[in-house]
Amino acid sequence: MSTQGRPRAGSPTFTEGLNAAQGEAVATLRGPLLVLAGAGTGKTRVVTVRIANLIHHGTAADRILAVTFTNKAAGEMRERIGLLLDHRQSPRGRGKQDRPTPVIGTFHSHCVGVLRRHAKAIGYPAKFTIYDRSEQESLARSVLRDLRLPGQALSPSDMLAIIGGWKNASVMPAAASGAARTDKEHLASAAYRRYQEGLKIRGAMDFDDLLLNTEILLAQHPELLRQEASRFDHVLVDEYQDTNGSQYRIIRALSAAHRNLCVVGDDDQSIYGWRGADVTHILNFKNDWPDAKVIQLESNYRSTAAILQMANTLIAYNTDRYGKTLRPHRPEGQRPRILQFKDETEEAKVVVGEIARHINQDHRQPRDIAILFRTNEQPRIFEVELRKAQIPYVLLGSQSFFDRREVRDILAYLKWIDQPDDEVSLLRVVNTPPRGLGSQTIQLLIARAVSRGEPVWRVMNDPTAIQDLTPAARRGIDDLRGILRDIGGAMTGGPMAEAVQSLIARTRYADEINRVYDEPEERESRMASIQEVTNAVGAYQQRNPTGDLNGFLNEIALAGKEMGSEKDKAAAKNAVWLLTMHAAKGLEFPIVYLVGMEDGLLPHSRAVKSGEEKDIAEERRLCYVGLTRAQETLTLSMALTRMKWGKPRPTTPSRFLYELTGKATNPNRYRRRR
Repeated sequence: MSTQGRPRAGSPTFTEGLNAAQGEAVATLRGPLLVLAGAGTGKTRVVTVRIANLIHHGTAADRILAVTFTNKAAGEMRERIGLLLDHRQSPRGRGKQDRPTPVIGTFHSHCVGVLRRHAKAIGYPAKFTIYDRSEQESLARSVLRDLRLPGQALSPSDMLAIIGGWKNASVMPAAASGAARTDKEHLASAAYRRYQEGLKIRGAMDFDDLLLNTEILLAQHPELLRQEASRFDHVLVDEYQDTNGSQYRIIRALSAAHRNLCVVGDDDQSIYGWRGADVTHILNFKNDWPDAKVIQLESNYRSTAAILQMANTLIAYNTDRYGKTLRPHRPEGQRPRILQFKDETEEAKVVVGEIARHINQDHRQPRDIAILFRTNEQPRIFEVELRKAQIPYVLLGSQSFFDRREVRDILAYLKWIDQPDDEVSLLRVVNTPPRGLGSQTIQLLIARAVSRGEPVWRVMNDPTAIQDLTPAARRGIDDLRGILRDIGGAMTGGPMAEAVQSLIARTRYADEINRVYDEPEERESRMASIQEVTNAVGAYQQRNPTGDLNGFLNEIALAGKEMGSEKDKAAAKNAVWLLTMHAAKGLEFPIVYLVGMEDGLLPHSRAVKSGEEKDIAEERRLCYVGLTRAQETLTLSMALTRMKWGKPRPTTPSRFLYELTGKATNPNRYRRRR
């Protein structure tokens, strides 16, 4: 295989239409490679064309692993590569139907595959359950109750946040007390071990465990690491700046033997430190892989020159970064504006008034316009003004489909059928709809399970443990046994969608909806949600003819952790976007308003109070992400006073306003960058 990936004689080249830096990244086919892809520089095109070029030069497609952070990004990558290969058949001459495909997915989905193959090696069943947030909180409440910790001392959400931070840093329960700094962290360290034991006894993992347990598996079982690493000859990582410690170590382990690791990302867009992402992974890539080639993509095809000038000026204030500068391919454009208002009400009124003029006079589509903000509290007043002006809008962050009560109930049934020891799912559905198992009976069964050290379902299946229950309670347990037997059998013996329909009929769930909800529209909406679960199962089995219930539940659990589907729904509506700067990453809009440009909002008060340069640097990167979402028109605004605790308080202009206009002294001006 050629080091520089020269096309075979007479074959089409994949570098046509690319700029010099993009072409070099696509043509480099061996060894460690870091592609620094600035905002709007055609990163997705480079990633997909490079994978297609690897295949074109003889690498078997299924020997290529590409990992990213969202199912949406993975799907787009898969689709683009398919189109490229359909257009230019690989030299092997295989037809479309029998051609192998690259393994493309999220970090978490790849880890699920690894764990399904090897989970037994670390004491979990192969058909483990993935707990979502509400199931985690249910288990956390149980742990805190056992430890007799009052809610005001440590809430379930605080406990999970602290434990999640430890897991992202690969801190195990035994080391948690040493890592604890605050009173809450010391309490959480006591709960951590019980929480993990609770997961394990239920055959469950939470979302952070998917990474941590994969890391543990590969570290503790060298033969399994060799087995997993030998599946691939090339590994590619998208958005490498967002990797946390576990992801970083998993990728290094899988790539160490062949060293064909290509990572793509932008240190200037590393904005997820609060959830474990570590920008030093991309900054130190050359230290980890000394022979790595580094290619910088600096040609920006998204924003006007005036917008890029402002973005470049701002990000230059960050000390530890690669010294790259976005270069525009678009003309100068309109200079970005900075507006001051007396208060947040005037800010919202003027911004919405301008948006109305863009739509009514300039004939812009509502979907072309976005209002970006730092905190989730800021959009309320903009919603009020948009409604007054009768301008359609969409606010990212509304309730997910998978958070609806009826959907959670049906999914809990399916999780329990798949894994009967999944206590959280069982306790959600044990008396839903009512079947004679009231709260006192359930508490009695839980107490017996705790005393015996067994899951509740095993206790419910022990005749001696339930002989003193009421006849109604015993009938309820018999009903559950029948559901598990019949629906579980139907899941493996025929179409899973039909089994779900049988489950809904068997439990009389429609009667429960009619009992709980009075309004016909509400009942209809709830039943439509249940139908959508059935549709989702049917669609999964169509895509995966050999897939099983556990595979469907894993897919649903992974999909519920990202905003991809929410963004797709928003894009389908012709409405103004209201979204945080974090949620805006990866999107672009012709017209952008960055509102609330005040110290305490951006940079956030937590970063200001910490006094840590790294915290301010991440807030600066977040502002940079906001600026580079704009294609044509950019407006920044601030309020001179803002309501706090019912009274107007004076604000301080964001320090970033001074920096991005060049009105602050940049201490990095003469400092040599990486």
